[in-house]
Amino acid sequence: MDDPILNIEEREAINSGRWFSSLSPSLRHDILRCAYVKRYRDGELIAARGDPPEEWIACAKGAVRVSSTSISGKQITLTYVEPGIWFGDVAIFDGDRRTHDAYAHGETTILCVAKADFKKILATHVELYEAMLRLHARRIRQLFGLVEDLNTLPLRARLAKQLVHLVRSYGVPSLSDGREMRISLHLAQEELAQLLGASRQRVNQELKAMEREEAIRIEPGGLIVRDRDALMRIAESDV
Repeated sequence: MDDPILNIEEREAINSGRWFSSLSPSLRHDILRCAYVKRYRDGELIAARGDPPEEWIACAKGAVRVSSTSISGKQITLTYVEPGIWFGDVAIFDGDRRTHDAYAHGETTILCVAKADFKKILATHVELYEAMLRLHARRIRQLFGLVEDLNTLPLRARLAKQLVHLVRSYGVPSLSDGREMRISLHLAQEELAQLLGASRQRVNQELKAMEREEAIRIEPGGLIVRDRDALMRIAESDV
């Protein structure tokens, strides 16, 4: 499904990414000049644990599901990489192999920079070293925040925070009511539970409680956020 050209929506997702948009025009130009596009169908493998790091990657459309496999053979989802986010650089820097599997979640487009080109850009643009440090520092902050939330917040608050994040990244206005937002990234309750470190049953209970409070609506095609402010109040109530 390779296509050498990003469409307008995909290019906008890359260019508007918080980190990428902070780079100088010349650096962005050199990155995009040597980048190539790959397209995947839902569930297709993008990179496997143990693979050598051959590419630096950005998500341009859809989502990349990062997962691992437990000793019992169960696949566990750790995170979803959203459009505009770059990843895969850690293994290039430390020279070790990929630590997790990456799958397309929905129809997914990624932008790739070959390892050799990535290193050439580093040699040409000293700016990229500092930019990568900022990127890694942001990831560490996010990781610490997730660990803190897991240890200090009840599931209800963590679920509300996750829904606020999802509607920020994947929210589209509902056709029936423009004030409501549909989360276009379709997640099964089991997948949502894995992100929160909880059981599907408990997540289901909390979702139904939020639905009774008219903060969300559960539909066969996904979740509708009816009152984002209500979700934020839930997320902040136990902070």
